Amino acid sequence: MRIGILGTGRLAAALGEGWSRAGHEVAIGGRSRDKAERLAARLGRGVLAVTPRQAATGRDAVLLAVAWDGVASMLGLAGAFDGALEGTPLIDPTNAVAHGVGALLTGPGESMAGRIAGLAPGARVVKAFHLFPADRWGSSPGGGRSGVTVAMCGDDDAALRVVGELVRDVGGTPAVLGALDRVRQLEEVAGFVIGLSFTGFDPRSAVPGVPASA
Repeated sequence: MRIGILGTGRLAAALGEGWSRAGHEVAIGGRSRDKAERLAARLGRGVLAVTPRQAATGRDAVLLAVAWDGVASMLGLAGAFDGALEGTPLIDPTNAVAHGVGALLTGPGESMAGRIAGLAPGARVVKAFHLFPADRWGSSPGGGRSGVTVAMCGDDDAALRVVGELVRDVGGTPAVLGALDRVRQLEEVAGFVIGLSFTGFDPRSAVPGVPASA
């Protein structure tokens, strides 16, 4: 696939590395062309440094790998307001939560994925990759570590299939929770995980397991 990545941070680097290793064509578009070029050179394997608009145009999927408060700015640079992402699976891994606390910073009943869908008319938004740190996806020669479940929400079945394939390419297992009308619930899980982690608890210890015989 032809994958565009909007952003040059740790998640962009980790998933860009995994997807290029899996044989996809990856293009990095950042606010800083210099940072995009440095990241592309570090990843190798033909990864390209392009403008945000070029990273969003003519792609089979686009990853929005920026902090939640930089989303509108990056989507503007990518031409999303003008429909540049129409019909394109747009992966949203953002967490709009208070640092160290985990409380959601979106408005009552609002989700970050829903806000992104409003800013990028026609984009096929899929929430994914928001529950694990970036280094989870670049930790082994085959991509990410096996056995990781990536919970996802999205309204478009074809987009969910594309993102599911990209999840598998970095060693994860896709699990569709539902459509975007359930995505706030998924984003609240991120707040729960972050809040517990910052207070020194392992979030996995707070989630009951299901017995194998169930």
